[in-house]
Amino acid sequence: MSKFLSLEKIEKRFPIPAKEDYIAVTNVDLEIKKDEIISIIGHSGCGKSTLLNLIAGLDKQSEGKIVLNNKEVTGPGPERAVVFQNHSLLPWLSVYQNIEMAVKKVMPELSPAELRQRVEKFVSMVNLDHAIDKLPAEISGGMKQRVGIARALSIKPDVLLMDEPFGALDSLTRANLQEHLMRIQQSVKNTVIIITHDVDEAVLLSDRVIMMTNGPEATIGEILEVNLERPRNRVELQHDPEYIRCREAILSFLYEKFAKDDE
Repeated sequence: MSKFLSLEKIEKRFPIPAKEDYIAVTNVDLEIKKDEIISIIGHSGCGKSTLLNLIAGLDKQSEGKIVLNNKEVTGPGPERAVVFQNHSLLPWLSVYQNIEMAVKKVMPELSPAELRQRVEKFVSMVNLDHAIDKLPAEISGGMKQRVGIARALSIKPDVLLMDEPFGALDSLTRANLQEHLMRIQQSVKNTVIIITHDVDEAVLLSDRVIMMTNGPEATIGEILEVNLERPRNRVELQHDPEYIRCREAILSFLYEKFAKDDE
C-alpha cells in the first residue's frame, strides 16, 4: 500500500471576540495509505471532528496543508465522501432516489441504464433491495445509515470519511453495520477514516488507530498498529492476543495517560 493522503503541520484556530484564538488542534502530522482503514479516537473536545472536516474540505486549516493524490485539498470534492452520525437523507426521496441524486451529480455522463445499474448495485451492496422504493420515514435508523453509506460509496470516492456513523444506534444494529462496512471496504477498496469513541469498534475495523491528546491544542498522542488479518470475526477476536493488546493499549492511553479531569 502506498501513502496518498498527507496531513502536514496542521493547526486549526477558532477566533473568539476580545480573546485569544481557541486552538483546537496543532502540529498534526499524519500519512495515510491507500486502501487503509484508520480510526481517530480520543476524549470529547480533542479535535477528531475538526480533523475530519478539514480533510473533507468543509473547513480550512489555519496552518499547514492537506495533500491527496499529490493535490492540495482546498475545498470539498467528490474524491472525498462524508457519512455523518445523522444519515442526512432527503425525506421526500426514496432510497433509490437519494442515491441516484448523488450519482447524477458526480457522474452526469452515465446513460439512464448505466445510472440505474450503478444505483441498484450499491443498494444491493448494503442489502436494501427490498426497501429500494421506500421513503426514509418508512425504514429503521440502521437502514437509513446504510443508505447514507451506499450514497457515499456510489460516487466512487478515494476517501470515505465517517463521523461517528454508528454512534446513535443500538448495539446490535451497530455490530451489523460494522460487519457491512468491513465487507464493503474489502469489495470497493477505498481508504476509510472513522471518528469514534468506541474502543472495540476502533480495533475491530482499523489497520491503525490514531489516538488524540486532550484539547485545547490537541495533537496526535500515539498511533497504534492493529496487526489482525482480514476478514475479521468479532467473536473469534475476543480472545485473540493481538486484539486484547490493542484494546488495552487504547484504554491505557485514554484513561491513564490522557484521562479527563473530573470537574
